[in-house]
Amino acid sequence: MTFAENCNTVFIRSTLDYHLHDDVDFVAVNPFSAGSIDHLLYAKNWIDAVQWHLEDIIRDPNIDPVDALALKRRIDRSNQDRTDLVEEIDSYFRDIYADVKPAPDASINTESPAWAIDRLSILALKIFHMKVEVDRTDADDQHLNSCRAKLNVLLEQRADLTMAIDNLLDDIAAGRKFMKVYRQMKMYNDPATNPVLYGKGDK
Repeated sequence: MTFAENCNTVFIRSTLDYHLHDDVDFVAVNPFSAGSIDHLLYAKNWIDAVQWHLEDIIRDPNIDPVDALALKRRIDRSNQDRTDLVEEIDSYFRDIYADVKPAPDASINTESPAWAIDRLSILALKIFHMKVEVDRTDADDQHLNSCRAKLNVLLEQRADLTMAIDNLLDDIAAGRKFMKVYRQMKMYNDPATNPVLYGKGDK
């Protein structure tokens, strides 16, 4: 099994585990050893699954505004946790390939391995939820056919992305590409860089 194929296996397991409870407040029990890459991958997908459902809840047109604001704050924190985990996964790759000497003509990829894996995690959730739509018994044929066509595209996209990630890792290992870990430096969560937050004292 390739690295990206293993990612899919972990993401599918996490997605299924989340939906056993389908509760944004349920605390995950990570089945993988702490410090392992599979532990990071499972935790990453669980964050994505919770956030997926938080995004559903906040779009309820009848939601209480106070509850919506609390959810928005929670989604902001979740986004930061997601970013932190992606950067931790990239650090894992940086350590693995630390001794690889890039070829003189080596190029950099448009995104790091972990950010590509982030998209793979989201695809696991899209596929799960689109499959739910395909299996509905209360929807008309037009809806089912539309969702079936979308599901096929998502499955093709996952296969292509899986192959692309493995090719990228092979290229990095061989020195044909090199990677950098860029911290996202999100400004909206930082009281020192969000003018709404650091300007509060002047009002």
